Amino acid sequence: MIAASSGGAGFFLIIIVAFLLLWLIVVRPQRKRQSQQQQMLRDLRVGDEVLTAGGIYGTISRLEEDEVTVEIAPQVEVRVARRAIAGVLREPEEQQEGEEPEEADEPEEADEAGESEPARDASADESRG
Repeated sequence: MIAASSGGAGFFLIIIVAFLLLWLIVVRPQRKRQSQQQQMLRDLRVGDEVLTAGGIYGTISRLEEDEVTVEIAPQVEVRVARRAIAGVLREPEEQQEGEEPEEADEPEEADEAGESEPARDASADESRG
């Protein structure tokens, strides 16, 4: 009888550990994300660039209790529910205005030289004939 009761206690301990892991892996991070989303909605300001849940980018022009007016184009405003704001867009601080990435220059140089395409065509013609 002692062996049977210790098996039940072991099973009960496994269930408790499983619920603890479920809490740590699923519930706790979800609550953290939810509180971050609520904080972001509380911190909305006129002039913030936002992305709506529907995928529309715009700038906040007016805030109300449960609604936000977003300007999506010059003289075009839409009203959306505050909870439909998916995120506030932030400018990258590392790249300054007027700077262009260096990678953009490399493909232009290859096109200007014009050596890459004829070399491919010539090698293709030699293998055919």
